[in-house]
Amino acid sequence: MFKKILIANRGEIACRVIKSAQRMGIKTVAVYSDADQDALHVKMADEAVHLGPPAAAESYLLGDKIIQACKDTGAEAVHPGYGFLSENADFCKALAETGIEFIGPPTGAIKAMGDKIESKKFANEAEVSTVPGHMDVIEDAEHAVRIARDVGFPVMIKASAGGGGKGMRIAWDEDEAREGFQLAKSEAKSSFGDDRCFIEKFVVGPRHIEIQVLADKHGNAVYLGERECSIQRRNQKVIEEAPSPFLDEKTRKAMGEQAVALAKAVDYCSAGTVEFIVDKDKNFYFLEMNTRLQVEHPVTELITGVDLVEQMIRVAYGEKLEIAQDDVKLNGWAIESRIYAEDPFRNFLPSIGRLVNYMPPQEGTVDGLTIRNDTGVVSGSEISMFYDPMIAKLCTHANSREAAIAHMSTALDAFVVDGIEHNVPFLAALMDHPRWKAGNLTTAFIDEEYPDGFEGVSLNEESEKALAAVALSMELVRKNRLDDFIDRMAPHSGETRQEWVVALSKENRVAVNFVAGMPSTPIEMDMRYEDGSKVAVVSDWVPGANLWTGTVGGKKLTVQVRAGLNSYQLTHSGVQVDAKVMRPNVAAMEALMPVRIPPDTSNLLLCPMPGLVVSIAVQEGQQVQAGEALATVEAMKMENILRAERDLVVSKINAVPGDSLAVDAVIMEFASGDDA
Repeated sequence: MFKKILIANRGEIACRVIKSAQRMGIKTVAVYSDADQDALHVKMADEAVHLGPPAAAESYLLGDKIIQACKDTGAEAVHPGYGFLSENADFCKALAETGIEFIGPPTGAIKAMGDKIESKKFANEAEVSTVPGHMDVIEDAEHAVRIARDVGFPVMIKASAGGGGKGMRIAWDEDEAREGFQLAKSEAKSSFGDDRCFIEKFVVGPRHIEIQVLADKHGNAVYLGERECSIQRRNQKVIEEAPSPFLDEKTRKAMGEQAVALAKAVDYCSAGTVEFIVDKDKNFYFLEMNTRLQVEHPVTELITGVDLVEQMIRVAYGEKLEIAQDDVKLNGWAIESRIYAEDPFRNFLPSIGRLVNYMPPQEGTVDGLTIRNDTGVVSGSEISMFYDPMIAKLCTHANSREAAIAHMSTALDAFVVDGIEHNVPFLAALMDHPRWKAGNLTTAFIDEEYPDGFEGVSLNEESEKALAAVALSMELVRKNRLDDFIDRMAPHSGETRQEWVVALSKENRVAVNFVAGMPSTPIEMDMRYEDGSKVAVVSDWVPGANLWTGTVGGKKLTVQVRAGLNSYQLTHSGVQVDAKVMRPNVAAMEALMPVRIPPDTSNLLLCPMPGLVVSIAVQEGQQVQAGEALATVEAMKMENILRAERDLVVSKINAVPGDSLAVDAVIMEFASGDDA
C-alpha cells in the first residue's frame, strides 16, 4: 500500500480524503494557497506545501507545482478530490510520466468521458440513449443562436470541461442564448481554464438521477445504487439523497447495468458517476460521466457501507475489488444538505467573511439515526471570495426516508453558523416542504416553489405559541438569575410575574402566562396561553447557550438562540424571529413606537455581494430600460449580471472593471427618466 499520498485540493474534500488515508495508515501531504495557509486541511495533513496566490489559476490549477510537491515530499500518489485538476487528462498523463500514481481513472477514460462533448459522441457510438443536441464546440454567440434554433428552445448551454453547475445556462429564446453563451464561456474559462461550450435540448421537468460506479484495473466493475440530485439552484445541487424515491428496482437495475457497461467500454477504473436525466415515465437519458469522486458521495457511503475514498486508493494501488454486484445492498435512506456561504434572503448571493462561531451538530449514531458532517472549516476560518461557497455537507441516515428527513430537520436546527450569511434557514424550510416530503421532484423544484426567491417561512399558530413559550422560559431564567444577584444586596419578594406578552413581530404577539414551576435551570415550567390552553416547557438551556433544546407540550424542539437588542433572535425550521418578552403594559406602549424607515436606495446600483467587477455595460448619461444589463460582478467563480429594475438614466459610474467591492458598495447612480 502507498505510504504517502498528496491531496491536490482544499476544503472539505481534502479533509475527507485525509480521514480515509489516516484510517488506512497512509501519511498525507496537503497543498495550499495564500488564502488557505491556516485552513483545516493544512492542519490535518502530516505535511503541507505552499502553491501560490489565492486565485486557483495561480495555485491549485498548477499541475507542475503539484508534481514538484510530490517529488519534494516523497508522495507516491495524488488524490485530486473533485474540481480543479480532477478531470484533467494532461495532469494525469504528466503524473504517469513522473512515476506518480493518479488516484482516479486512466488518461484514456478521462479523455473519453471527462470531456462532455467527447463523452456524448462516445455514448452515441456505444448506442447509449443521450439527450438531443449539438455535440461540437460553439464558435460564438450567433453560432449558439443558430444551433439553439435548430435544436429547439429551451436549450442548455454547457461548458465542455468541469462541473459543479459552473458554465451552465438555460436559454428559452435567442436573446438568452446569446447572453447565456457569453456567461457560460466566461465562467468555464475562469473555473476550468477551458472555455469550450456545447448545446443540448433542455428536457422540461426532468429528475436528475446518477449511478455510482466502482471499477478496478482487472476488469471488475459494480454499481452502488443511485442518488437523486433534483433539488438544484442555478444548476448547482443543493440536496441529494440515496436512494431515489422515484426509481423502482427494474429501472435501477437497467440504469446501473448501462452505467457499468459504459465504464467497461472505456476501461474505467476507480470511482465514477454516470449521470442521467429521467422523465416522468422513467425514460432515462445519459447526461455525462464524472470521472472523479462526486460531492454527494457520502449518501452512497451511508446506504452501502462502502468507503469510496478507500476503494479509490486501493484500486490505484492495483488491488482487486472485493465487492461483487451481489454484495451491494442498499440499507435505509441518506440525505445530504449542502451548507453554502450565501444569503438565501438576497437571491442566494455569495457571502464572505470570518466564521465567528461554527458549531455543527454532533456527529455519530444514536438509536439508529446518524449524523455526518463533511467540512473543511472551524470557528475562526475565513470564507474567501476565491473558491466555491460550500462550507459543509450535512448528512443524515435512518431506516426510512421520513425518518432521515425528520433527523435532517433537527440537525439543521442545531447547525450554528455566525459571521457570514448562509443557507441553513432555506435548507430547513425545504425539509418541511410538502412536495419535498412527498418526493415529487424535478430539477425546476426551487424555481417553481420559490419563483420570487426565498423570503423565509411564515409563522403558523403552532410555531408562534412554541417560540413564544421558548422565549418566555429564557427570559424568566435570565430575570431569576438577575434577581438572585440583586437579592444578595437587597432582599425582594422573589415572586415571578405571571402575565407576559411575547412579540415575534409587530403583527405577531402572543399573550402567555407563567403558571407554575421554577424559573431556573433545568427549566420545568407550566404556561397558559390566552385561549386557555396549557403547555409544559422543559429544557436544560442556560443563559449564553446557542441552542435551546427541550420539549414544549411534549414535542421535541431545537431552537437557535442569539442575543438581540432587548430581544432573543430565534431560528427554527427556517423561521427567524426577534422575540421580545414584555409585560402587558410595556407591550402596549411598544406597539405604538414608530418603525424606522430604511434609506431610499432606489437610485443606486449597490453591489449585492463582495465580488470583482467584471464589466460595466453602460455609460454615464445613458438611458436604460427595465431588465437591461448594467454590470457583471463575479464572486466565488460565478458571474452575476445586475440589471435595471426600471427605466433609468445613468448619472454617475463609481466602479470600473477589476475593482473589488464590498457588499452594498455603490457601483453607479441614477436619475429617473423624468429628472434627466
